[in-house]
Amino acid sequence: MTANSLSISQEYPHCMTSNSRHVNVQIAQEEVYTFFIKIVNTMLPEEVLREFKVFFIDGLDLQYSHFIPGIYKIFLNDKEHDFRNTLKRCIYIIINTWKTNRKDKYIQELVNLFAIKNLKFKSNHVPAINICKSWLENFINSKDYQEIKLFAAKHDELHKGHWANRYTSYFLVAQSVNENNPREQQEAARKLYRQIKDKYKFELAMYIARSQSAVSSTTRYKNPSVLGDNVLRLIKAIVLKKGAFSHENIANIFIKQTQGQTLEQFKASIEKYLFFSVDNQELVKTLRQQFAEILSLWKKDYNQELITKELFLRTCNRVIDCFTTEKGKEPSFLFILLLTQGHSLTLVIILLKTILICRNSRRHLEIKIAHLIRYYEKYPEDECKWVINFMEIFNITFAIYAENVEYNLIKIEEDQSSNPQLNLDAYRVFSQMKVDRQK
Repeated sequence: MTANSLSISQEYPHCMTSNSRHVNVQIAQEEVYTFFIKIVNTMLPEEVLREFKVFFIDGLDLQYSHFIPGIYKIFLNDKEHDFRNTLKRCIYIIINTWKTNRKDKYIQELVNLFAIKNLKFKSNHVPAINICKSWLENFINSKDYQEIKLFAAKHDELHKGHWANRYTSYFLVAQSVNENNPREQQEAARKLYRQIKDKYKFELAMYIARSQSAVSSTTRYKNPSVLGDNVLRLIKAIVLKKGAFSHENIANIFIKQTQGQTLEQFKASIEKYLFFSVDNQELVKTLRQQFAEILSLWKKDYNQELITKELFLRTCNRVIDCFTTEKGKEPSFLFILLLTQGHSLTLVIILLKTILICRNSRRHLEIKIAHLIRYYEKYPEDECKWVINFMEIFNITFAIYAENVEYNLIKIEEDQSSNPQLNLDAYRVFSQMKVDRQK
């Protein structure tokens, strides 16, 4: 069976007639999606690419076009938005299937199909063809197309170029929860997000192991952060907080102690919990005052309501807003206060402690991080070093505490101090996969 034998013009001929502009657009879209689902699961990738090109590009990729590709006839009645959504979903149907079947190399070929040279040449024979060309050109210059290119890039290429590219995974989270995106795009974004996160965890664990080895430095594994070799001391300092007073244990105690509280009581409890063990008392005083004022005004009418699971989640999400971005655009006052004074780790630990009591807030937090990166990406890297430093500490800390790898600090040398924080060089970090006890 050849590609042409399954051409959409043959599969769904009523979509391609001169009266197709009057066809119900939604029905036509569903037939198009069904067609691409069918061919991507039955044809070779090369054949799928040919069909896609025939469908969306052939006829426009000519200096002098004499006919309108059939798909465009469906939308010519001022329906560029519908065309854009149809094109996007078809692309993600293909991407999602190829990602699942490990045919990633063809995704780049799909993206390359849009390297069209002749869009700027206007047709004197068919004026409507100029509208079609402008639609495709608008798509190529859109954020939608830039997002598609993420799925074609190799892992190492994702981090090249602009400094914000190093944090692509957070943009993918935002894509995955955006209900305006096709479900195939949401699913593809979730898969790529997981791949990036898993690779980061692996590289971090391998770097820690190799950097503590006596083997020559030429065999050392790549450092996934941009903090340099000092990152090992940071990791040791983070992992050091274990035992009876670990963040996890304190989080579990907090959850038990706040059961049955009213919202007003819970606000007071979470304030104490978040700032417990923060070293800089002068900073704590300023932070707590600002935070308490913001949180106390939130949902005052519900203060006497008992904390439910939903109210617990919404309160934790509100805490995250206070320390990241309250309106989804500009950074919050507390975010700027902490980072500009060099307290990135303090901010990260506060966010971590929030997630440890409410893991369902993790996605909300990552979306807020994406908003912050979008806000700062318009600035050059030299002006964003404090934000980048925060992002790197955030990634490392959450890889250590909020993922399925367990890190432990083991003493390998005797030292004179009873406080291990005074001599981190006497300790080594070891990692192992956590066992899922629910299985």
